Amino acid sequence: MADLSAGRVSMPSRIAALVPERDGLLAAMPAYLPSSGALATKLVSLFPRNTDRPTHQAVIVVFDAENGTPVALMDGEAITAARTAAGSALATELLARRNAQVLAVIGTGVQARAHVRAVPRVREFREVRIAGRHEEKAMALSKEAREWLPHAKIRVTTSYSQAEDGADVICAATHSAEPVVRREWLSAGAHVTSVGYNTAGREIDGATFRDAIVVVESRSATLAPPPAGSNDIAMAIAEGAMTREHVHAELGELVSGARPGRADESQITLYKSVGVAVQDAAAAAMVLDAARSAGLGRTIDL
Repeated sequence: MADLSAGRVSMPSRIAALVPERDGLLAAMPAYLPSSGALATKLVSLFPRNTDRPTHQAVIVVFDAENGTPVALMDGEAITAARTAAGSALATELLARRNAQVLAVIGTGVQARAHVRAVPRVREFREVRIAGRHEEKAMALSKEAREWLPHAKIRVTTSYSQAEDGADVICAATHSAEPVVRREWLSAGAHVTSVGYNTAGREIDGATFRDAIVVVESRSATLAPPPAGSNDIAMAIAEGAMTREHVHAELGELVSGARPGRADESQITLYKSVGVAVQDAAAAAMVLDAARSAGLGRTIDL
């Protein structure tokens, strides 16, 4: 992330082919990250209406940075989930209050599950609240959460406002077209991470953007017109809740110290993620190294 903010990577804007009759899209995300020697591209589809399969599906192709030869084809779903939640954990480490004790996870899908596992790595939460529209899915995730976090109290609710009331960290990971995080539900000093995306709406209301210190992965990526950029931010700008200049920092600028993070305990902080290709490239390089070391994978001739 620091390399991205410092301009030490090659990462063109994401492009996407739209499938409007299904509210879907297919996006291409190439990147070259010299510090990892990673040259890769991800092809990812987003079909929010899916009920019998994941809404996000992806493959990652890794190339040799010395000669451009394709060297690996990977499933992109697990890598996308892990790197997205890792970005949220990093943002939480940099922006949440040190004494944060209550985590609210909004959503019950793949990303919600990844966040329940990743974000508690950077704070010792005494309570984790899981909120979703489908109680059965929320209960299933809570059962897993109890195994991962045996010392935390795990609560389940179908009310987003109840989950967020008094929470120190809120992770929104939904495909909701209506806000699941609203300013009036947030307590002073809360930190919000938002990774959800829906071409038909947004999961964070404009008032939250208005009042928060806003951090993104990349200004150019996040502020690009949807579907490449953030629909949440685009809508907040359109309604006058914020301007493009309201974006306080990139995550890499916080990592390097180029920009400050939280200034006091009462500030609301918000990390809005759209996903950037350098995260996929760095993660894919790590996976490829581990697979080679363990002798895993299958060699094929193209």
